Amino acid sequence: MAYEAQGRLVAIYETVQRSEKFRTREFVIEINEEIRDRTITNYVKFQLVQDRTAIIDNYKIGDSIKVHFNIRGSKWERNGQINYISNLDAWRIEPASLSSSSVTPVGMPGTAPAAMAPPAADAADDLPF
Repeated sequence: MAYEAQGRLVAIYETVQRSEKFRTREFVIEINEEIRDRTITNYVKFQLVQDRTAIIDNYKIGDSIKVHFNIRGSKWERNGQINYISNLDAWRIEPASLSSSSVTPVGMPGTAPAAMAPPAADAADDLPF
């Protein structure tokens, strides 16, 4: 499922060459959420992979950005121990306003918003009301 998050850029890390053919780069945004009479601050770390590691270069610390990302998870076992890892894989970054900081789902599982097609015009309406 594709998601969006808006916040203030607080950290950008160097690109890490994980293997001969795989590289990653991480960055962090600060997201403030108003709950009742308090402001809750979350720091969310995202990962850029392969040819997308350079898209953060267009921004600097303090910029307000909107991040489009997917949640990825994997399971691995070592020495009889099972571990689970989750990654927030960013695939697009754009300027944004901090006035509505949030995290929002924006698509169906396995699709990016641009790849979503409207329902077919001849789709049967099978709703009971």
